[in-house]
Amino acid sequence: MPHTPAPEEMNVYQNAEARFEVAATKLGLEQGIYRYLKYPDKEITLYIPVGMDNGQLEVFTGYRVLHSTVRGPGKGGIRFAPDVSIDEVRALSAWMTWKCAVVDIPFGGAKGGIICDPRKMSRSELERLTRRYTAERDVPAPDVGTNEQTMAWVMDTYSMHARQATTAVVTGKPIELGGSRGRREATGRGVMICVDKALAKLGMKKETTRVIIQGFGNVGSLAADLMQKAGYKIIGLADIGGGLYNEKGFDVPKVIDWVYKQKKQLQDFPGGGSKMSSRDVLFQPCDVLIPAAIENQITEQNAHQVQCKILCEGANGPTTWQADAIIDAKGVFTVPDILGNAGGVTVSYFEWVQDRQGFFWRESEVNERLLDVMERSFDEVVRYAETHKVNNRIAAYMLAIDRVATALKLRGIYA
Repeated sequence: MPHTPAPEEMNVYQNAEARFEVAATKLGLEQGIYRYLKYPDKEITLYIPVGMDNGQLEVFTGYRVLHSTVRGPGKGGIRFAPDVSIDEVRALSAWMTWKCAVVDIPFGGAKGGIICDPRKMSRSELERLTRRYTAERDVPAPDVGTNEQTMAWVMDTYSMHARQATTAVVTGKPIELGGSRGRREATGRGVMICVDKALAKLGMKKETTRVIIQGFGNVGSLAADLMQKAGYKIIGLADIGGGLYNEKGFDVPKVIDWVYKQKKQLQDFPGGGSKMSSRDVLFQPCDVLIPAAIENQITEQNAHQVQCKILCEGANGPTTWQADAIIDAKGVFTVPDILGNAGGVTVSYFEWVQDRQGFFWRESEVNERLLDVMERSFDEVVRYAETHKVNNRIAAYMLAIDRVATALKLRGIYA
């Protein structure tokens, strides 16, 4: 394998590449396969004209990266955010390839993003932007700045061009339009399942386990709610506006009501404890730390401040390449993002299957199948780590790359 210099710490694509390099080298991946899997299949830059409510015409820049279709159609979310970049979308598409392979579902990786601030746009502006963007034939899903409504617009736009309702083209839809029961909670539930498994591995008990969660969107809020109901004590919460730390713990349903029903700031929650920045919440004492917000939160500069036994990544890329070694040296048991947050894509796969069958499952059945997939995948990653004497992150990459490489060899190269 060629020697690649250390990545720029805040470049998520270079971080993803660095982990790929280490895993590919340990696998002894042959040179041609290595080159094929390292780079995306296709990258598209779009310039999207949208008529705004004020009568002005704005042109938004969007991206769609298809990383791999070796094991199935490209799967990946659509992100609406002001800081979207082509490198970020490349990294997220690669992570999706490895994530799908880790949990052994028949998808490849893709990702989309549009540079915009959805908080400053009206519903009608977002609808027009979404409909113009809907062009690619992979299987999108919600991500930062998008939701069930966005996916409904994608499905409808595609269906209009196909001249028939085509529900399987997108996942994360409203249940009324072919969405799956359990999909909204799936990523948070998957995080909890991984933490449950880590506790069992380390001989810990839920009732004495203190949890901090950074991020209070879909993943963080639902993980907090599910974990508290399961017996965990949630002592730290944060969103984009700031964080709260309270050793007595939070009544999570009341916090969810405060933020989502009353539309108030998380930091203003009554009796919320110590106020601090969203980043600083990560470095308070706890047993389980769940970064479930955005990339590059735990870095070389602050990783030594982490005070947890288990790090379970609900976000994509919250820990940088440089921080990995520091976290390892502290003896933290890490559940990497391509395993920890794979519950969402797993139930997206279930949704796709149900749409194609035209037959929908009970929520209990969805959750039972998710539990089976996540527990099996956790065990496979940990076994790989112990067999190859690597950390869980590199083990997850090795397991994923091995599966994709095997599929590629079996398929051969079409020419």
